[in-house]
Amino acid sequence: MELEYILPDKIEKRSFELIENELGERKIPDEIKPVVMRVIHTTADFDYYENMRFSANVVFHAIEILKKGAIIVTDTNMAKSGINKKALAELGCEVICFMADEDVAERAKLCGITRATASVDKASELKKPVIYAVGNAPTALLRLCEHIKNKTFIPEIVIGVPVGFVNVIQSKELIMKSGVPYIVAKGRKGGSNVAASICNALLYMAKK
Repeated sequence: MELEYILPDKIEKRSFELIENELGERKIPDEIKPVVMRVIHTTADFDYYENMRFSANVVFHAIEILKKGAIIVTDTNMAKSGINKKALAELGCEVICFMADEDVAERAKLCGITRATASVDKASELKKPVIYAVGNAPTALLRLCEHIKNKTFIPEIVIGVPVGFVNVIQSKELIMKSGVPYIVAKGRKGGSNVAASICNALLYMAKK
């Protein structure tokens, strides 16, 4: 197998060409294609072609609220760090993660809940439209479902891609039944990098 010499600023473009070639006859609807392609690019995992789920018109909705300066809340600082800050600034958006906040840690300990759960409660106090991106903690999705059911906090969109085994599949299924617009990776796969890549895909689409 021969090496390809690719200029640094052409690597991403070439990567997307290779993904397109490997997909072959498998077609992705235009509306969701930039998201699915970027997730595959981030993970080198073509299973995401099969397991990504999108509620009706969720991408169009995301673009609209990002153009109006939404807040993206993540459940890990890793996801936060992976979201493109230049794109956020150009759209007047911001990204927040409450996981390391002292008050979140104190509430989690006092109430016997996870920090991810306490972070959702803190996010419920935000006054701007929220896209909640979960790449690690199914407990965050479960708490979001509780808030949505009780109408105490209803994010504009939930990105549900936690990775793992305990309550991961179940929490994703519940968020898809919550009535809130969603982007979900069904099954056990996901992660902070996947959550960030979805956010970036939406930001890049909103900038166009």
